[in-house]
Amino acid sequence: MNNSVANTARLLGAGLRALLALTLVTGVLYPLVVTGVAQGLFHGQANGSPVEADGRVVGSSLIGQSYSPPPRKGRETAEPDLRWFQGRPANGLGTNSVNTRYKLLLSGATNLSADDSTLIEQVRDAKAAVVRDNSVPGHTVKASDVPADAVTSSGSGLDPDISPAYAELQVRRVAVRNGLSAARVEKLVRDHTTGRTLGFIGEPRVNVLELNIALEDLVSRH
Repeated sequence: MNNSVANTARLLGAGLRALLALTLVTGVLYPLVVTGVAQGLFHGQANGSPVEADGRVVGSSLIGQSYSPPPRKGRETAEPDLRWFQGRPANGLGTNSVNTRYKLLLSGATNLSADDSTLIEQVRDAKAAVVRDNSVPGHTVKASDVPADAVTSSGSGLDPDISPAYAELQVRRVAVRNGLSAARVEKLVRDHTTGRTLGFIGEPRVNVLELNIALEDLVSRH
């Protein structure tokens, strides 16, 4: 009986030591090492890929944001501030129904099929708005000029990038609204166009937040 109790005690002691060792290694040391490596080698990515302007964080390079003033009185939706480059539509985003004190940006897609009447109407209305907003004296945008990403949201609804074609389409409107030459704004777009990753992954893209930060700097120096 005494031997049995002693063996049980030894087994319990060994199990407890193993638990403490594993807890220390996997619950303390490993997370600290991973966090340290991430902060040391991938500091920006580890902290949400923040984008700074004027010494403060203004957003993330991974999450799109709207460039619209608050809705006018009597209107439910805000109109875009046409001084800035606009991102993709953000249809299908969820709503924050848990804590309504904060307006949280929730990821979500429409899940509408290509022939769904709601999606067709959204695309038609978005295309009409793009044509209207980007047509300036001496230059009229045609419906055939509007790229797909200008009228459709991404799967997450949070895409921070637009295609170079959509950025180019907005150049003349941005130039007119800010009193700049189209050539200077066009160069801004070229300078902020990123090619395919490793030369073959994905498509060329323009980060809207970073482009608008550069635009603000250009306007302030104009």
